[in-house]
Amino acid sequence: MAEVLSIDELRERIDVIDNQLVRLLNVRVACAVEIGKLKHEHGMPVYQPDREKQVLEKVKQSAQDLAGPLTSEAVVRIFERIIDEARRAERESGSTREDFGPSIGE
Repeated sequence: MAEVLSIDELRERIDVIDNQLVRLLNVRVACAVEIGKLKHEHGMPVYQPDREKQVLEKVKQSAQDLAGPLTSEAVVRIFERIIDEARRAERESGSTREDFGPSIGE
């Protein structure tokens, strides 16, 4: 028989997961910032809509494969925001605004 967790126990699990998500998001954005710096050094545009489309398609497929409580559309919306914040971090790291394409939140 499956163990039934209390609200407090479930919230503690969520707190641990949130901490892991924050750590992973920071690692992901740090990688994006480094990629942005390399593209800037090589005169390449940072904003690459084809790459974003590819990332969004991959996470959408992952969500469909997992068939969890989050819909694939919800996962895409979350990743659109993650990508937007990664571009914001890249802008703040010193490259020019026009290299980064549109900001979803602006």
